[in-house]
Amino acid sequence: MELSPEEEAYYRGLCLQRDDLKKGADPVNHTILGDMRQICPLLPKKSVSLLICDPPYNVSKNFAGTTFRRQKARQYEDYTNEWLDLVEPLLTDTASIYVCCDYESSLIIGNVLEDRFFVRNRITWEREKGRGAPTNWKNSMEDIWYATLSRTHFTFHVERVMLRRRVVAPYKVNGKPKDWEQTDDGAFRDTYPSNFWDDITVPFWSMRENTPHPTQKSEKMMAKLILASSNEKDLVFDPFLGSGTTSVVAKKLHRNYIGIEQEALYCAFAEKRLHLAESDPSIQGYEDGVFFERNYKR
Repeated sequence: MELSPEEEAYYRGLCLQRDDLKKGADPVNHTILGDMRQICPLLPKKSVSLLICDPPYNVSKNFAGTTFRRQKARQYEDYTNEWLDLVEPLLTDTASIYVCCDYESSLIIGNVLEDRFFVRNRITWEREKGRGAPTNWKNSMEDIWYATLSRTHFTFHVERVMLRRRVVAPYKVNGKPKDWEQTDDGAFRDTYPSNFWDDITVPFWSMRENTPHPTQKSEKMMAKLILASSNEKDLVFDPFLGSGTTSVVAKKLHRNYIGIEQEALYCAFAEKRLHLAESDPSIQGYEDGVFFERNYKR
């Protein structure tokens, strides 16, 4: 996906900014251009049912002109607590939380979440993309920590995130399929999702959802989180929106959303993707209420 200078200016102009919120603008179903540290205090308290965060991992990386620099572990822990202090007042009492991280920052984020919430699981997903490391194992895994505010009251719809897998050795009882279905494309079984996801494809350049954002997550990944841990019309919030994946998928799945992003270019991409979602609500790898194995459905 690309933006002409005219498109970038147009879509950037659709975003709200801090002054708009101070004047009373409704942030729901908008992209907000600004620093989340200044924007979060202006958002409605106890309104967010699902928080999805993809903060900068603790590695030095440039994001369209802004560079996040690697910190010592204690500094990154403080950084994590600082942004959580800002978003926690926005959460409902039954809210769910997902935080993306790599293998190094995962050690810190998991401990921070455990101190503040009820940690329920750690999802690990296989990332195809990435260069090899000549002096180490190639880093092709990332984590997503899952936590809730309440120990007992939270949303989780496992039936909405079933995974459709090929049946390698079809087993029959009395000549009939046992827990699988024969289709024109082969034998398949809908299985319960685990906390290891090997069916995620990162947004390659040839995919419609791809943008220049260096750490963009796939719509399929966000769809799993949103379908499992929210209901239609719930408010989904992403304070590190990037190029808009969380908001786009929330819109496609009939949720409300708020996204904050400090880079104007990424905000413009988010708004263009939100516009495109109005005419194309499809999510690659998700069809007829089930998720397909990686690369099975184009």
